[in-house]
Amino acid sequence: MSNYMLTNELIYKSFIFGAHNVIQEKNSLNSINVFPVPDGDTGSNLASMMTSIIEHSKLGASSEETIQSIVDAAIVGARGNSGIIFAEYIYGFSLALKKDVIDEDTFIALSENASNYAYNAIAVPVEGTMITVMRAWVTALKKFKNVAISFIELMNKAYESLLQELAQTTEMLAVLKENKVVDAGAKGFVHFIDGFIRALKGEEIKLELEPLEQIEPLHVDHLEDSQNRYCTEALIRGVHLDLSSIKQELSKLGDSLVVAGSDKTVRIHIHSNYPDEVFKYLDQKGRIVEQKVDDMKRQFEAANHRKYPIALVTDSIADLPENLVDQYQIHMFPLNLLVNDTNYYDKVTIQNARFYELMDSAKVYPSSSQPNAKALENFFSFLTTYYKKIIIITVSAKMSGTYQAFVDASSKFNQTQMTVINSKQNSGAEGLIVLKAAQMIDMGLSYDDIVENINKLTNQSKILVSVKTLKYMVRAGRVSKVTGLIGKIMNLKPVISIDDEGNGIIFDKGLSLKSSNKKIQTHIEQIVKEYGIESYAIVHANADDRALEYALRYEKIIGKKPEYVMNISTIVAMNAGIGTVAIAYIKGDKS
Repeated sequence: MSNYMLTNELIYKSFIFGAHNVIQEKNSLNSINVFPVPDGDTGSNLASMMTSIIEHSKLGASSEETIQSIVDAAIVGARGNSGIIFAEYIYGFSLALKKDVIDEDTFIALSENASNYAYNAIAVPVEGTMITVMRAWVTALKKFKNVAISFIELMNKAYESLLQELAQTTEMLAVLKENKVVDAGAKGFVHFIDGFIRALKGEEIKLELEPLEQIEPLHVDHLEDSQNRYCTEALIRGVHLDLSSIKQELSKLGDSLVVAGSDKTVRIHIHSNYPDEVFKYLDQKGRIVEQKVDDMKRQFEAANHRKYPIALVTDSIADLPENLVDQYQIHMFPLNLLVNDTNYYDKVTIQNARFYELMDSAKVYPSSSQPNAKALENFFSFLTTYYKKIIIITVSAKMSGTYQAFVDASSKFNQTQMTVINSKQNSGAEGLIVLKAAQMIDMGLSYDDIVENINKLTNQSKILVSVKTLKYMVRAGRVSKVTGLIGKIMNLKPVISIDDEGNGIIFDKGLSLKSSNKKIQTHIEQIVKEYGIESYAIVHANADDRALEYALRYEKIIGKKPEYVMNISTIVAMNAGIGTVAIAYIKGDKS
């Protein structure tokens, strides 16, 4: 065999070309994704990691510097089961690299080390998946090493063998055999190798990716009853992180566990019904730098059992019970909550009970932030694979940057019809608007009619909040400390609401809870008399007794039960405080 050498520049080019090749196959990989969960996002997850490599890695002064740059980009950008396994493969490849140029023997050794690291990152390795073809690639390289007359011929022969191994994966897993497909992650790895080889042959990378072909996904009948709901991921940083210990502890909280990285930076993937418990544990081990939680039930439905041609999206500030969110297949994007320097996802990686504990103990009061742009792009990348029309309803634009973040992210997906609606509301009022939109979609109204009707409803909705104490509003910066002190002395119990433009306002003031409750009741009675109330909801912050009292009272006044009674978003609770109760409504057309 010729003494072929992979130079620093060629290593970089090959990884970039391989990454481009995988991104170009995103939709085809999504369409065959049936394992470990048929949620149709393997292509999107691999594309996320490959995009990170393209955008954030760089050609260094040496091969070691270049591959380290690629590793860093891969671990940070890794998403999903396959993405994190692939990132660990690249990490293993980098650890064995000791020379500035790579000959055939070294390349095989690097590939073997990469395969071993990827295999060891998986808590319960399953054959027929990406790990199978990674090992098959090494086996093929060894097999043809002494018969190929050149490095390129070795790569070509090994690739032909890899394609045969990929085809055989269909027989290794029942779900693959049943659906007559190969594993999506395994095929993604093969696409990467194809691109890698094409770079070695001297092909040039096109700077602009071609438009991706829309491919109809496989139809999978059902999720297993035992299937964990949330695909949960984290990137943590620390000192002397023990990957084995982390793997052992997290295995108690779910399945499909992958723990990849070094003793300083670790990427975790797990399918769990308890993402909040996962992050509670990780918070003790290191600093949580990034997190991602996907609702696999909703993803599965989007890929295989869409009830409607229109996707309905909202943020987690919209207070709407899980049973209604599930009934109407609403896609709820969780917003960010910063507690003790750790970022959490509202309603997902932190639940009300733990948040209420932290509200009083946190040295720095919790704060919220608008959605991460990259996370939103990944979210829409998945949705636009399966929906041609999407309606998005957000919290008031005057209260949060969420509306603009959704506008910016959705603008990058021009082939899908998307409308972002500013609800001018929050909490239960936003939830009621989202519910009305869901019901209109269910009734089969046209896209344009729904958008028009929802825009009208934003001006017919209101929420009246009875705040038990001003302490939390002062700590959250919603009122000044001086105002808070005066309110405390006077025992002020304000009624908080939102004006027509979506700004938070003090609607009225009471000197006791009884007084503020009476002011709310008077307003509701007036609305019932003048317009009627089409629908209403009761929401609260750890105030079950007050909420029950409200529900009973307003059922008599309005003449029907509330649509729902529920605990509010942790972000809303952060501003309103424990003990808060509110009534949200949409007024009728009676005049």
